[in-house]
Amino acid sequence: MRGAVSSIRKSAFLTRLYGATALACVMACVVAPTSSFAQIDGQIPAPSVPAGSQMLLEADTLVYDNDNNTVSAVGGVQIDYGGNRIVAQRVKYDRNTSRLIATGNVEIIDSDGTKIYSEEIDITDDFANGFVNALRIETVDKTYFAAESAERKDGQLTTFNNGVYTACEPCEEKPDKAPIWRIKAQKIIWNGQAKTVRFEKSRFEFFGFPIAYLPAFEIADPTVKRKSGFLIPSFGQNSELGFGLSVPYYFALSPTYDLTVTGSGYTKQGFLGQAEWNQRFNNGSYTLTMAGIRQNDPMAFDANTVDRGTTDDPNRFRGMIGSKGEFNLNKRWAFGWDVMAQTDKNFSRKYEIGEYSQYIYRSEVYLTGLNDRNYFDLRTMKFDVQEEILDTSASARDKKQPWVLPSFDYSYTPDESIAGGELNIDINARSLYRSQLDRVTRVIDGETTTQRVIGIDGSSSRLTGEAEWKRSFITDGGLVFTPLLAFQADTTYSNPNSESIAAINDMATNRGGVSSDVRSAYNRFMATAGMELRWPVLFSATSSSHVLEPMGQIFARPDTSYTSELGFPNEDAQSFVFDASTLFERDKFSGYDRIEGGTRANIGVRYSGSYDNGWSTSALAGQSYRVAGDNTFLAPDLVNVGLNSGLETDKSDYVGMAGFVSPFGLSGSASARLDEETFEIRRAELRAAYTSRPLTVTARYAFIQKQEDYGFPDDRREVTLGASARIQENWRVFGSGTYDFESSTVTRNAYGFAYDDECFSYTMTMSEKRNPIAPNDDTERSFGFNISFRTLGDFGSSSSAFTTQ
Repeated sequence: MRGAVSSIRKSAFLTRLYGATALACVMACVVAPTSSFAQIDGQIPAPSVPAGSQMLLEADTLVYDNDNNTVSAVGGVQIDYGGNRIVAQRVKYDRNTSRLIATGNVEIIDSDGTKIYSEEIDITDDFANGFVNALRIETVDKTYFAAESAERKDGQLTTFNNGVYTACEPCEEKPDKAPIWRIKAQKIIWNGQAKTVRFEKSRFEFFGFPIAYLPAFEIADPTVKRKSGFLIPSFGQNSELGFGLSVPYYFALSPTYDLTVTGSGYTKQGFLGQAEWNQRFNNGSYTLTMAGIRQNDPMAFDANTVDRGTTDDPNRFRGMIGSKGEFNLNKRWAFGWDVMAQTDKNFSRKYEIGEYSQYIYRSEVYLTGLNDRNYFDLRTMKFDVQEEILDTSASARDKKQPWVLPSFDYSYTPDESIAGGELNIDINARSLYRSQLDRVTRVIDGETTTQRVIGIDGSSSRLTGEAEWKRSFITDGGLVFTPLLAFQADTTYSNPNSESIAAINDMATNRGGVSSDVRSAYNRFMATAGMELRWPVLFSATSSSHVLEPMGQIFARPDTSYTSELGFPNEDAQSFVFDASTLFERDKFSGYDRIEGGTRANIGVRYSGSYDNGWSTSALAGQSYRVAGDNTFLAPDLVNVGLNSGLETDKSDYVGMAGFVSPFGLSGSASARLDEETFEIRRAELRAAYTSRPLTVTARYAFIQKQEDYGFPDDRREVTLGASARIQENWRVFGSGTYDFESSTVTRNAYGFAYDDECFSYTMTMSEKRNPIAPNDDTERSFGFNISFRTLGDFGSSSSAFTTQ
């Protein structure tokens, strides 16, 4: 009766048959691998059946054997129930023994897509005990398991005999070919009560060759999300630390918090202990990290470093504590922190303590709010420079970094238009404290003179309020003109000590013709009236379209206060680059401590083009003019911001940029700043890139003319090249290098190779670093590798560094 639908209620045959299907699906899940030896990334649920589901049976023959008390479905049996399917040549239910037996090319597909293949499944009707022959499983995430047989006892313990596990897809052309890696075990035991999977007498095979024998190891049950246990170890080598091995252990203490303890042993420096606590809440999470070591051999580090200490007081006990967290107070407000404290300024970087090893680490506590276009940010910050040199060295930077107590930003843009235009209000405040004067000196005729005062020793605070209104009008001819009104007011408090005042006076003397004016309070006001004109013109051709847009701006404003003398602190506007991207900025300074004053005009032209064949082009060029008033960029500044910028003359340098993008992965761009009289190149950058499946190439050339006032007495020219080529489908080689033309030195280079496929990846890298100022000094070399087995985890080395002559 092929095609018949059965819904016989007087017999439990079909229900029990589905039970066998469900049990086989569960057996497929229990051998799914973990992401590491201890922690499971995903949870695989047992198959579920929606309420009211009907069971559909399709078979050639349905046989009732009353003599033997059996019911059989024979020939092309297919059963669908609740999204689960079983296909077999024969399915029999024995009422005497209460067992179900499915035989002949048995295939089971559960509702999640997991596939189970077997020649025979024998199971009791309560699903507590059973036996499966020649089991083969393919999970939905492309992991594969096979066993000669499997047996289930007491509804909790399932044993797979002579089992094999891998995450590598079988070769279609040679299905009997050994995968890249697999684990073979004499027994695999799943304990449903203890939630563990145990491998006994197992070996790890690589390309069919056994490379490791493991008498026994245990991983977590895939039905649990997290479980305590060892994670993948790692190792590294360093000329100062020696060879190191790190072994982490994960404690799954609760669904909402856990602890990872890592023990690292170094052949030169001894044992490093590290712990990381993670806790999650409904509205956020936080982590707490601690690490410490008693160094066995501080003298292995270079002399005059914090890692070594001094001869009388070697640096033995070193440690740190750090924490990160963020909590959403509601859908608009968030509170968080990222802080670190350590016994010395270079511990976390030297021992590579996770995310706390950056060269410049910013500790902060913050409160932020975001609603539509309105923004609120309040934070305190402390900058730590993780450097090796002692604080007593003149070139040490850590002690010169400020505390920011606090920094505040607020931006408000009303939803309703104001006089038909857009109004934006910004408020900024900052308060700094620095315990040590930060200045740059130069020895001239045997005397040390101050060239720049980067930060005063003492405290300074500033409060700034700014409002800007603008509205755009479009004429019938397409001309867009935008009037603009802006007003800014701020007050600044400064309390430098006597050393800072002496440094400012010394800098004024060295500048010649500049006086100093150090005050405890400054008040500034700046009103701006401006107009912007744009006239975009569209040109269309048969296969392309182009937009040419002449642009012009003029901003009328008075001169800036306190710019004729040195003394006003500059903390947040120390970086400054004039190029095509900043040409049309109303205020070209990067922060609030400097204000652009005087009447200035900006003129340029913008172009964009698009082509039917997929190409696109763009360009921008222009110049800025001082129309009236003092030139703010020529005014004295404690860090010389504005000098050598291209804006210190009445007519600025020419700036421009151009680029293109092709449909086949090729792109390029060029930008430059040219002298306004001689067209000499002051600054230039060229970029090119090509990306395709087998090959990726990037190139960058940069030139910056010397800026002695900024501390760069020589030109800077370098070229950086990088490439990655895929040799075959799975193999690739890559490399990069940077060449400094001024010192004729390859300052950085790296190269390596990698293999990757769906279940395995391997990467090896080697890099070198040289000092362009002293190219004959030692070369720092480092190498590393990483091996990743999908579903098992990663294994590799941290960067191993050493120096050579």
